[in-house]
Amino acid sequence: MKSLIEEWKHVVSSKFVLTIFIGPLIAALFFGLMFSKNQINKSPVVVIDEDHSAYSRQLISKMNASQYMKVTNVFAGRVDPETLLANEQAVAVILLPEQLELRKLQGMSSNIGILMDNTMPSGLMGIRTAIQEIITTENMTLSMTRLGQNGMDAETAKGFISPLSLQQRMLFNPTTSYVGFMVLGFVNIIVLMMTTSAAGSIAPRLRKEGKLLANGVSPVQLWVRSVPYAVLSTFSLILSYGLLKQVGNMRFEAEPYIFILPLLVYSFALSLMGILIGYTAKDEAKVGLRTSLVLYPSFLATGIQLTPLAFPMFFQIIAWALPMNWLNRLIRGMAFRHGSLTAYSLEIGALLIIIGAASLLIGLLMLREARKTNFLVEQRADSGVLPVSS
Repeated sequence: MKSLIEEWKHVVSSKFVLTIFIGPLIAALFFGLMFSKNQINKSPVVVIDEDHSAYSRQLISKMNASQYMKVTNVFAGRVDPETLLANEQAVAVILLPEQLELRKLQGMSSNIGILMDNTMPSGLMGIRTAIQEIITTENMTLSMTRLGQNGMDAETAKGFISPLSLQQRMLFNPTTSYVGFMVLGFVNIIVLMMTTSAAGSIAPRLRKEGKLLANGVSPVQLWVRSVPYAVLSTFSLILSYGLLKQVGNMRFEAEPYIFILPLLVYSFALSLMGILIGYTAKDEAKVGLRTSLVLYPSFLATGIQLTPLAFPMFFQIIAWALPMNWLNRLIRGMAFRHGSLTAYSLEIGALLIIIGAASLLIGLLMLREARKTNFLVEQRADSGVLPVSS
């Protein structure tokens, strides 16, 4: 209890209380507002119309009416597509060939070309889908018209042309909002960086003050000192998630008072991992550099920017040792899919294993340091530098 009170006093007198709340909240507010309207509904495209017919103009109108693209310009003759895409005034060029209407009337097929600038893939969101929908609708309309002219009724013609139809629905993040993964990841990374750095400085600070082994070699004293950092990080995260829900329309279906429980377990695991990483640091200034051992792998391999399924199995297994890997799974499961707490015992269990493993390793490091210290004291006593205490 004495160690806990001392650590709370240190935390309150430090800048950690201010930064752990201000930093994530500013990030949540800034990025939440920035990406609150991130869905690209009207990507700019240009059309090269070599047919100059009523039918080509009709197709251009349908393209412009799509929610996914906006026709910014129509060229009557052949233009180099690279020239049109050079200044990023458009993300795609659509080519309507000559004799498009004539070939349609003759029942012949035509090829419509689309060239897309994939240097920024996010700008192409929905364009391929929109073009495919327009082409599919046109093909079905033309085919049904011809079959109708041959005496086939509309329902039979539809079954003949398209016996199967596909209906799809995007769940949990239907608008592909960046707030639910990228912005949320930024907030989590900021808290991770602050928490591991602050908790990692506990052992170097106590060693400098001569208090590290004052109460024995049990890791309990350091485990207890991690409580303030875990508690403050938990409430900082839950407040940041609430802010993202308000300003960024982030989906969050779990009850906050229930989701606090896995957040607490995660924050304890994060704090203890910070203590473990910073334990052997000579001073507090060296701890910040060591947090990159957790920071960069957490950013890359835990599902913030890219699904872990995109990585080889080796890297997926390595990510199991990172607390953020399990936090992201809890967020996707409980907050986004509205799963119950009991359904995610695997994730919580993994965090508890990380807590246990970190505590064990911290205890071994403390035991090694105690033995090393005793050995040095005995050597000095044997050489007459220090008297051996009775």
